[in-house]
Amino acid sequence: MSVVSAAAVRVAIAGAGGRMGQMLLEGVLASPTSFALAAALEQEASPLLGRDAGAAIGQSSGVLISNDVEAAVRQSEVLIDFTRPEGTLRYARCCADHRCAMVVGTTGLSEADKAELALLARRVPMVVAPNMSVGVNVMLKLVRLVAQRLSGYDIEIVEIHHKHKVDAPSGTALCLGEAAAEGAGVTLADAAVYAREGVCGERRPGTIGFATLRGGDVVGEHTVLFCGDGERVELTHRAGSRRNFTVGALRAAQFLAVRRAEGSNGLYTMEDVLGLNDA
Repeated sequence: MSVVSAAAVRVAIAGAGGRMGQMLLEGVLASPTSFALAAALEQEASPLLGRDAGAAIGQSSGVLISNDVEAAVRQSEVLIDFTRPEGTLRYARCCADHRCAMVVGTTGLSEADKAELALLARRVPMVVAPNMSVGVNVMLKLVRLVAQRLSGYDIEIVEIHHKHKVDAPSGTALCLGEAAAEGAGVTLADAAVYAREGVCGERRPGTIGFATLRGGDVVGEHTVLFCGDGERVELTHRAGSRRNFTVGALRAAQFLAVRRAEGSNGLYTMEDVLGLNDA
C-alpha cells in the first residue's frame, strides 16, 4: 500500500458512485503523495453506502461511502463536487460552516444558485467552473480575444454531449457564450439566441446563437464560430475522456488548499487556478 504524504491534500468526493466521481477517486488514489481520500459521499438511497469507495475501481481505499456530509467536510480540506445543483448547494452550505474549501464542477446552476455560492464563498474559498479542462479554459481566453478583435462577425456556438446529459446548453457552452459576449462588448442575456424554428427571419446582428446536440457516449465537444463575409474562424475543443476534467479538478483542489491555509476566501475560477488572468 502506498504511503500518504503528510503534505497530501485531504479530499472529500461527492457523487462517488457516478462517472466523474469514479474518475476523481481513481485520480486521488493514484497520487498518494499529493492527495489523501478523506471521505466519499453518495445520496441517502444509494446502494453504495457502506462500501469501500475504491471497490468499483478495484482498489481498497479504507474509506467507506457515506451520506454524512458534516462528518465528511470536518475531516477534509477540500470537497470536490460534480453532482446536481440541489446537492451542490447542500454541500456548499456545510463546507462554509466548517471551513472546508470546495471545487464545484456542477452544471445547470441557476442564477440564484450562483448567487448563493458567491455569498458562501465569502466564508470559504471555492472554485466554480462548469468545465475543469485546462484546454477549455485556455479556449475561453481565446474566445474573448477573438470576439474583441473580430468586431461585427456573427458568433455561433455548437456543442454535443452524451445522451444522458440533462441540461442544455451545456455549462461550458454558456461560459463560451459569456466569454464571446464580453469580448464583443455585449451581455449574453441580451445577445443569446437558444433556438430557431420555422420562419424566424434573418439573423439579428450582434446575437450569439447556440445549437445543442445530444447522442451516444460523446464526452463533450464545443465549437465557437466567428462568421464574417468571405471567411470563418472556428475554435474547437474535443474531450475524449473525463480524465482531463479530473486533472483540472485536482489542480483546483491543490490551489484551494493553499488559499484555505492562507485564509483567502473568495470565489475563484479555473483561470485563477491556471494563472491565465496573469497572461
